[in-house]
Order: sequence, then C-alpha cells, then structure tokens
Amino acid sequence: MARTAKPKQAKTLEQRLWDAADALRGNQEPSEYKHVVLGLVFLKYISDRFEERRKAIEITLSDPDSDDYIPNEVRRDQFIESRDEYTSHNVFWAPADARWDSIQAKAKLPSIGQDIDKAMDLIEKENPIIRGVLPRNYGREGLDKGRLGQLVDLIGSIGFTETDDHGSDDVLGRVYEYFLGQFAGKETGKDAGAFYTPRWVVRLLVEMLEPYKGRVYDPAAGSGGMFVESSKFVKAHGGKRTDLSVYGQEFTDATWKLAKMNLALRGIEADMGDRSADSFTQDLHPDLRADFVIANPPFNVSNWWDAKLADDPRWKYGTPPEGNANFAWVQHFLYHLAPNGSAGFVLANGSLSSKTSGEGEIRRKLVEADLVDCIVALPEKLFFNTGIPVSIWFLSKNRHGNGHRERRGETLFIDARKLGSMVSRKLRELTEADIAKISGTYHSWRNHDGGYADTSGFAKSATLLEIEKHDFVLTPGRYVGAEDVEADEEPTEERIERLTNELFSEFEGGRKLEDQVRARLGGLTS
Repeated sequence: MARTAKPKQAKTLEQRLWDAADALRGNQEPSEYKHVVLGLVFLKYISDRFEERRKAIEITLSDPDSDDYIPNEVRRDQFIESRDEYTSHNVFWAPADARWDSIQAKAKLPSIGQDIDKAMDLIEKENPIIRGVLPRNYGREGLDKGRLGQLVDLIGSIGFTETDDHGSDDVLGRVYEYFLGQFAGKETGKDAGAFYTPRWVVRLLVEMLEPYKGRVYDPAAGSGGMFVESSKFVKAHGGKRTDLSVYGQEFTDATWKLAKMNLALRGIEADMGDRSADSFTQDLHPDLRADFVIANPPFNVSNWWDAKLADDPRWKYGTPPEGNANFAWVQHFLYHLAPNGSAGFVLANGSLSSKTSGEGEIRRKLVEADLVDCIVALPEKLFFNTGIPVSIWFLSKNRHGNGHRERRGETLFIDARKLGSMVSRKLRELTEADIAKISGTYHSWRNHDGGYADTSGFAKSATLLEIEKHDFVLTPGRYVGAEDVEADEEPTEERIERLTNELFSEFEGGRKLEDQVRARLGGLTS
C-alpha cells in the first residue's frame, strides 16, 4: 500500500516575506543587509500608521453628524495636515516625501537609494524620539538598486494596519522579530547574532520572573527582545503596556538603533538613553532601582575592565576579575534592583563553579547574603552565536516575603539539560511544554501553597548547609541527583578561553605592580 505523503505545512506570512527578502540579498553580508531590510520595514510601519490616522481624521471631519465636522474643504485639508493631530495619538509625523506611496512610486528609478535616504532624514527631523536611529546608507554604491527596488515592492505588498487582511498592526512587530532571528542565524564570526536572544530563552526568563507591573531594566538590551516579551506577558495576563516602565542600555550603536526601532513599532515607550554606551563605565541610569532585571549579557567578556572601576560601589560582594565580566554583570544587576526586586539572567556555566580570581568568593557571598533564589541549567545549542551550555540565574532581594512565600536559606536547582528539541543541526529550541515545565516548577516552589516536591534528576530545593558542603558550587547536577554530573561542569573550550583571559589579566596586573615597585625604588635612589 502506498504511503500517503504528509501535507506540507503552509508558510506563515513572516516566512514568505523572509524567503523573498533573502532571495534579494545578492552579495550583501547578512550583518549589513539586516539594516537595509529592517529600516524599510520600519519606514513602512511609520507610513501605514500615519495613513491610518489620516483616514480616521478625514472621516471625522467629513461627517456632518460629527462634532468636529468642517464643511470647508480647504480648511479640512489644512487640519488633516496638522502635525499635532498625529503626534497627540502617538503616531509619527510623516512628511509627504517620506510616505510609502512616494517611495513606492520611485522603486524602479536608479535614484531609489537616495530617495529612501532622504525619507529617513525627513522622518528623523520631524520625530526627535528616533533622531539618529534610522539607517541612511541606501544610496551607497555597493547596494544593487534593482534589487533594492524589488525589496521596496515586496515590503509594500504587505499591509500593516489594524484593518488589513493580515490582522492587527502587531504583524509588523512579528515580521521584525522574525527577521531579527533569521539574520542572527545567518551571520558568521565570533560575535554573530549577539544582538539577538532566541525567543524561547527570552520567553522562559519572562515566564519565570512574571513582570506584571513595575520598572523593568536590561543593561545589555540587544535588540530589545526582553522588553517586547515582557510587554506581551503583561497583555496576555489582562494588563496594559503602561503597567511597565522600561529602561535599557546597549553598548553597540547599530544594535541600539535596532532596539529603538523594535520598541517604537511595538508601541513600547522605553528609556534606552540618548546614545549607545558601556553599562559599566557609562551607566545611563545610575539612580534606577528596578523591580525586575531581565538580561542576557555577553558571555565571558575579557576586555571590560577600566581602571576607574577599581573602587566602584557596585562591587559589594567583591571586585570582579579584570579578565571576565560575568560577576561584574551579576553585581551590576543587584545594584540596580529595588529592595523587593528580582533578577533573571543568562550566564555561561563557568560562573557556577569557577574559583579563580576571586569568583568563588563572590559566589559564596551572594549565597550567604541569601540572594540566590534559583539556578536552571539549560541544554546546549540554544543560541545562534555559541553552542556552549548556559544557565539561568534568579536572584531576589527580601526573600522572607516580597510577594511570595518565605524562602530564606533555600535555593531551587533545576537541571533542564535534557529538554528541548533540535530545529537544525546547530540549534535547539525549548518548546512551550518545556517552558511550562521549568517555570511551573519554579512557581510551585516559590509561591504560597504551590505544592512543590523535589523531582529526582530534575529539581531539588537545597539548604544553605547543603550548598556549603559543595563549597558554594551552584551546578544543578550536583544537587538534583543527575547521573551525568560531570557533563554539567564547564566545557573545555569555555574553560580554556576563560583561563587564558584570566592569565593575561594576571600578567597585566603583574606588569603594573612591577612598574610601581620600579618607580618607588627609583624614588629612594634619587
């Protein structure tokens, strides 16, 4: 009997758009092309929202039964072009030459690149909130204008307003997010895809932390995914976007611009600072005390140190090693937490067990200060830019209450390394069921009357005494009773990179000390 062929699943709008856009990429590197595509998607969004508002004004002013009826056509047209009628409704003002129909009309002209650059300039001049954010290099020589015109036609074929046949205007946000993920997967090199945290990791962090209301902070914001997911979470639980106040910072200028666009098109008002900046040396939110910190900082950064950080008040639990920023990030998060705040963040697994350069001491002090709420060991290959296994930390202040049951002297360990499904040879994703299992376990442990019970090989609530017996190593496999404890230790590749960086840092410290000794000896003989 012949086997019936399994019907192919229809591609989503995002997938169809991506296939078409990628086919037009030509010889452009994905790291460059993403700015070309995403900039146009954002321009289309601005134009569509503008036209939607314009039609609403026109209908109101033309209706004799409306209180705002204006019978004089000339006066009505003047009112329709009133800038305040748009900005007062949180709609970007789009000058005539920056509207999509104007761009679309020029798509086949050799000047299309310059025309788009001009439109970006006009949009920025009229809307200070996105000044310096939009890409303006469409007129460059290396960008094929024929392909660019086709890309304009492609993006122009999709409606992004609430009344089109693709649903709500959130479709643009979905397209933007999907494209970010696809570009992250296509980039190559050490920092490839670093601007993007896969949605399943973001979703897990948000579901576990539950940021229903308050101030949310991400000092390594990337393209803003943590804020987008937090906003979705609030909406899904019956809240409003305005229930959250969003604060972020991003080091890389191009990524900061992606985040500003991403958040703007989602209608999320975020304080991302007036520029990109280093969170350690140029903290743009020094007085912020957030209810929630959600972050995926870069792993094992070795070149983060600056001499002026030596006596920084953030290093309450010990000065982090100059050769690795992991515990600098941890203490930066804690410094910015409100008295009842909680933080959820991703770190490389080496931070669970490393004892070099004072990291073991910092970790011990964090545990003894009763800050470590939960550690989750995740499976490998969850990220586009690295295959190393990582863990999620949850730190919480005021654990004798802060809205949940008293958890003083306890830490929950979850070993989730066996969860997830491979979506390609190099990438694994966490399914909805995986996320529900991990977050549900944490909530049953943390909440009043949650009915939590240890699960051998998966979850264990450990006491401070038990952690002390393990010399304050926080590897979940040591506590949950997993068979392959050794596999949970720091991977060889990661350990070599970390130790090399630390060794170079020690060399540098030695050279500085030698210079100081020489200077003092010189002073004695002079």
